[in-house]
Amino acid sequence: MRVLIVEDEPYMAEAIRDGLRLEAIAADIAGDGDTALELLSVNSYDIAVLDRDIPGPSGDEIAQGIVASGSGTPILMLTAADRLDDKASGFGLGADDYLTKPFAMRELVLRLRALDRRRAHSRPPVREVAGLRLDPFRRETYRDGRYVALTRKQFAVLEVLVAAEGGVVSAEELLQRAWDENADPFTNAVRITVSALRKRLGEPWIIATVPGVGYRIDTAPAPDGEATGRG
Repeated sequence: MRVLIVEDEPYMAEAIRDGLRLEAIAADIAGDGDTALELLSVNSYDIAVLDRDIPGPSGDEIAQGIVASGSGTPILMLTAADRLDDKASGFGLGADDYLTKPFAMRELVLRLRALDRRRAHSRPPVREVAGLRLDPFRRETYRDGRYVALTRKQFAVLEVLVAAEGGVVSAEELLQRAWDENADPFTNAVRITVSALRKRLGEPWIIATVPGVGYRIDTAPAPDGEATGRG
Protein backbone atom coordinates (compact mmCIF):
# COMPACT_ATOMS: atom_id res chain seq x y z
CA MET A 1 0.00 0.00 0.00
CA ARG A 2 1.21 3.53 -0.77
CA VAL A 3 -0.30 6.57 0.89
CA LEU A 4 0.09 10.33 0.63
CA ILE A 5 0.49 12.23 3.91
CA VAL A 6 -0.50 15.89 3.63
CA GLU A 7 0.70 17.45 6.86
CA ASP A 8 2.46 20.81 7.37
CA GLU A 9 4.12 19.93 10.68
CA PRO A 10 7.39 18.22 9.63
CA TYR A 11 7.85 16.31 12.89
CA MET A 12 4.31 14.94 12.76
CA ALA A 13 4.56 14.03 9.06
CA GLU A 14 7.88 12.23 9.51
CA ALA A 15 6.63 10.40 12.61
CA ILE A 16 3.61 9.14 10.64
CA ARG A 17 5.77 8.09 7.69
CA ASP A 18 8.23 6.23 9.95
CA GLY A 19 5.39 4.52 11.80
CA LEU A 20 3.78 3.40 8.55
CA ARG A 21 7.06 2.03 7.24
CA LEU A 22 7.14 -0.31 10.23
CA GLU A 23 3.82 -1.68 8.96
CA ALA A 24 5.08 -2.18 5.37
CA ILE A 25 3.14 0.88 4.15
CA ALA A 26 5.03 3.25 1.85
CA ALA A 27 4.29 6.93 2.32
CA ASP A 28 5.11 10.23 0.60
CA ILE A 29 4.90 13.57 2.39
CA ALA A 30 3.45 16.89 1.20
CA GLY A 31 3.84 19.86 3.52
CA ASP A 32 1.46 22.14 1.63
CA GLY A 33 -1.44 22.02 -0.78
CA ASP A 34 0.56 22.78 -3.91
CA THR A 35 2.98 19.91 -3.26
CA ALA A 36 0.05 17.61 -2.54
CA LEU A 37 -1.59 18.46 -5.87
CA GLU A 38 1.68 17.90 -7.71
CA LEU A 39 2.23 14.48 -6.12
CA LEU A 40 -1.36 13.45 -6.77
CA SER A 41 -0.96 14.39 -10.43
CA VAL A 42 2.04 12.11 -11.00
CA ASN A 43 1.50 9.23 -8.56
CA SER A 44 -1.26 6.75 -7.86
CA TYR A 45 -2.05 6.50 -4.14
CA ASP A 46 -4.14 3.91 -2.34
CA ILE A 47 -5.17 6.44 0.33
CA ALA A 48 -4.68 10.17 1.00
CA VAL A 49 -4.22 11.28 4.62
CA LEU A 50 -5.13 14.99 4.72
CA ASP A 51 -4.61 17.58 7.42
CA ARG A 52 -7.37 20.13 6.81
CA ASP A 53 -5.32 23.16 7.92
CA ILE A 54 -2.32 23.39 5.56
CA PRO A 55 -0.65 26.23 3.60
CA GLY A 56 -1.72 26.83 0.00
CA PRO A 57 -4.81 24.99 -1.18
CA SER A 58 -6.40 23.65 2.02
CA GLY A 59 -7.02 20.04 2.89
CA ASP A 60 -10.66 20.66 2.05
CA GLU A 61 -9.72 21.85 -1.45
CA ILE A 62 -7.41 18.85 -1.92
CA ALA A 63 -10.25 16.53 -0.91
CA GLN A 64 -12.59 18.19 -3.40
CA GLY A 65 -9.96 17.82 -6.12
CA ILE A 66 -9.50 14.10 -5.39
CA VAL A 67 -13.25 13.50 -5.55
CA ALA A 68 -13.60 15.53 -8.74
CA SER A 69 -10.76 13.60 -10.39
CA GLY A 70 -12.77 10.39 -10.18
CA SER A 71 -9.71 8.45 -9.02
CA GLY A 72 -11.63 6.85 -6.19
CA THR A 73 -8.72 7.42 -3.79
CA PRO A 74 -10.06 7.11 -0.22
CA ILE A 75 -9.51 10.13 2.02
CA LEU A 76 -8.73 10.06 5.72
CA MET A 77 -8.87 13.54 7.24
CA LEU A 78 -6.75 14.62 10.20
CA THR A 79 -7.73 17.56 12.37
CA ALA A 80 -7.18 19.00 15.82
CA ALA A 81 -10.89 19.84 16.02
CA ASP A 82 -13.24 17.29 17.54
CA ARG A 83 -16.50 19.12 16.92
CA LEU A 84 -19.28 17.19 15.22
CA ASP A 85 -19.91 20.04 12.75
CA ASP A 86 -16.27 19.90 11.62
CA LYS A 87 -16.50 16.16 11.03
CA ALA A 88 -19.80 16.55 9.20
CA SER A 89 -18.34 19.15 6.87
CA GLY A 90 -15.32 16.92 6.19
CA PHE A 91 -17.51 13.99 5.26
CA GLY A 92 -19.55 16.34 3.10
CA LEU A 93 -16.40 17.17 1.12
CA GLY A 94 -15.81 13.50 0.37
CA ALA A 95 -13.77 12.23 3.32
CA ASP A 96 -14.11 8.49 3.95
CA ASP A 97 -12.84 8.59 7.52
CA TYR A 98 -11.81 11.09 10.18
CA LEU A 99 -9.13 11.01 12.88
CA THR A 100 -8.67 13.64 15.58
CA LYS A 101 -5.20 14.65 16.79
CA PRO A 102 -3.54 13.40 18.87
CA PHE A 103 -4.02 9.80 17.82
CA ALA A 104 -2.33 6.47 18.36
CA MET A 105 -0.30 5.20 15.40
CA ARG A 106 -1.92 1.79 15.77
CA GLU A 107 -5.36 3.34 15.27
CA LEU A 108 -4.19 5.13 12.12
CA VAL A 109 -2.81 1.87 10.71
CA LEU A 110 -6.04 0.01 11.46
CA ARG A 111 -8.10 2.72 9.79
CA LEU A 112 -5.86 2.72 6.72
CA ARG A 113 -6.12 -1.06 6.42
CA ALA A 114 -9.90 -0.83 6.77
CA LEU A 115 -10.11 1.86 4.07
CA ASP A 116 -7.92 -0.19 1.75
CA ARG A 117 -10.16 -3.21 2.27
CA ARG A 118 -13.28 -1.12 1.70
CA ARG A 119 -11.79 0.31 -1.51
CA ALA A 120 -11.82 -3.17 -2.99
CA HIS A 121 -14.80 -4.47 -1.03
CA SER A 122 -14.98 -7.69 -3.03
CA ARG A 123 -11.51 -8.60 -1.79
CA PRO A 124 -11.57 -10.45 1.56
CA PRO A 125 -9.57 -9.07 4.53
CA VAL A 126 -7.38 -12.18 4.49
CA ARG A 127 -6.21 -12.87 0.97
CA GLU A 128 -5.61 -16.38 -0.32
CA VAL A 129 -4.27 -17.54 -3.67
CA ALA A 130 -2.37 -20.62 -4.83
CA GLY A 131 -1.73 -21.86 -1.30
CA LEU A 132 -0.65 -18.44 -0.05
CA ARG A 133 -2.50 -16.81 2.83
CA LEU A 134 -1.85 -13.14 3.65
CA ASP A 135 -3.26 -11.35 6.66
CA PRO A 136 -2.55 -7.60 6.21
CA PHE A 137 -3.80 -6.70 9.69
CA ARG A 138 -1.47 -9.14 11.47
CA ARG A 139 1.14 -8.88 8.70
CA GLU A 140 1.41 -12.66 8.60
CA THR A 141 2.08 -14.94 5.64
CA TYR A 142 1.48 -18.67 5.30
CA ARG A 143 2.21 -21.04 2.46
CA ASP A 144 0.37 -24.34 2.50
CA GLY A 145 -0.25 -23.80 6.21
CA ARG A 146 3.41 -23.06 6.97
CA TYR A 147 4.24 -19.69 8.52
CA VAL A 148 6.71 -17.67 6.43
CA ALA A 149 8.65 -14.86 8.10
CA LEU A 150 9.00 -11.91 5.72
CA THR A 151 10.66 -8.52 5.97
CA ARG A 152 8.39 -5.48 5.76
CA LYS A 153 9.40 -4.80 2.15
CA GLN A 154 8.98 -8.43 1.11
CA PHE A 155 5.49 -8.45 2.59
CA ALA A 156 4.60 -5.19 0.81
CA VAL A 157 5.72 -6.61 -2.55
CA LEU A 158 3.88 -9.89 -2.00
CA GLU A 159 0.72 -8.01 -1.00
CA VAL A 160 0.71 -6.15 -4.32
CA LEU A 161 1.30 -9.35 -6.30
CA VAL A 162 -1.42 -11.27 -4.46
CA ALA A 163 -3.90 -8.41 -4.94
CA ALA A 164 -3.31 -8.69 -8.72
CA GLU A 165 -4.82 -12.23 -8.54
CA GLY A 166 -2.47 -13.75 -11.09
CA GLY A 167 -2.16 -10.62 -13.22
CA VAL A 168 1.26 -9.33 -14.22
CA VAL A 169 2.65 -6.46 -12.14
CA SER A 170 5.51 -4.47 -13.66
CA ALA A 171 8.67 -3.66 -11.73
CA GLU A 172 7.74 0.01 -12.10
CA GLU A 173 4.36 -0.55 -10.45
CA LEU A 174 5.93 -2.56 -7.62
CA LEU A 175 8.41 0.26 -7.08
CA GLN A 176 5.56 2.77 -6.99
CA ARG A 177 3.29 0.74 -4.70
CA ALA A 178 5.81 -0.72 -2.23
CA TRP A 179 8.44 2.03 -2.07
CA ASP A 180 8.11 5.80 -1.61
CA GLU A 181 9.03 8.74 -3.81
CA ASN A 182 12.67 8.62 -2.67
CA ALA A 183 13.23 5.28 -4.41
CA ASP A 184 15.71 5.38 -7.30
CA PRO A 185 13.80 4.46 -10.49
CA PHE A 186 16.97 2.75 -11.77
CA THR A 187 17.50 0.66 -8.65
CA ASN A 188 17.66 -3.13 -8.61
CA ALA A 189 15.67 -3.16 -5.36
CA VAL A 190 12.60 -4.77 -6.94
CA ARG A 191 14.54 -7.60 -8.56
CA ILE A 192 16.55 -8.23 -5.39
CA THR A 193 13.44 -8.17 -3.18
CA VAL A 194 11.50 -10.52 -5.46
CA SER A 195 14.45 -12.92 -5.60
CA ALA A 196 14.73 -12.97 -1.80
CA LEU A 197 10.95 -13.34 -1.49
CA ARG A 198 11.00 -16.41 -3.76
CA LYS A 199 13.58 -18.05 -1.53
CA ARG A 200 11.59 -17.27 1.61
CA LEU A 201 8.44 -18.79 0.13
CA GLY A 202 10.35 -21.87 -1.00
CA GLU A 203 9.81 -24.33 -3.84
CA PRO A 204 7.94 -24.89 -6.02
CA TRP A 205 8.55 -21.28 -7.06
CA ILE A 206 5.30 -19.36 -6.95
CA ILE A 207 6.42 -15.96 -8.25
CA ALA A 208 6.90 -16.13 -12.00
CA THR A 209 8.88 -13.65 -14.07
CA VAL A 210 7.32 -12.53 -17.32
CA PRO A 211 10.39 -11.39 -19.30
CA GLY A 212 10.28 -7.74 -20.23
CA VAL A 213 6.92 -7.26 -18.50
CA GLY A 214 7.05 -7.96 -14.77
CA TYR A 215 6.04 -10.52 -12.16
CA ARG A 216 2.95 -12.48 -11.24
CA ILE A 217 1.75 -15.08 -8.78
CA ASP A 218 1.79 -18.43 -10.58
CA THR A 219 -1.56 -19.97 -9.70
CA ALA A 220 -0.30 -23.33 -10.95
CA PRO A 221 3.35 -23.44 -9.78
CA ALA A 222 5.72 -25.92 -11.38
CA PRO A 223 6.70 -29.12 -9.52
CA ASP A 224 9.73 -28.99 -7.23
CA GLY A 225 12.89 -28.25 -9.11
CA GLU A 226 11.22 -26.72 -12.16
CA ALA A 227 11.74 -22.97 -12.33
CA THR A 228 9.03 -20.59 -13.53
CA GLY A 229 11.42 -17.69 -13.87
CA ARG A 230 13.99 -16.54 -11.36
CA GLY A 231 14.96 -13.15 -12.82
